[in-house]
Amino acid sequence: MNGKDNIEEFLRSNKPQVKDDPTFLLETQRRMKQVEGIKAEVDRQRSHGRVLLIVTLVLGIVIGAVATFIGYICPFNTENLGESAFAGIILFLSTWKQYFFILAAALSVSLALLLSRTRHARL
Repeated sequence: MNGKDNIEEFLRSNKPQVKDDPTFLLETQRRMKQVEGIKAEVDRQRSHGRVLLIVTLVLGIVIGAVATFIGYICPFNTENLGESAFAGIILFLSTWKQYFFILAAALSVSLALLLSRTRHARL
């Protein structure tokens, strides 16, 4: 607000003269349309980014829930699996399964905060 007040004060004190040029209004309108186009593009990109963030958080919650389910409900004996990629994934899940609840909770809280901020921004 301070910058706006400074501009208004400057214009009041200097009283600039506008030329009687018909192209001035046309040029001003053209520039205003360009500014509106830029604002619309920025809003579109911001909305697109917000949607991508929400989708990513939801996918993280789902993947975390599935990993937790596999880690706790389906115990595997990793010695019988060998050295395959599947054995590595199962070993990772069984080693870190106690932390998946924290990850899922953090993602859920992040999603709730993001959605509440999004609704307040629209109102």
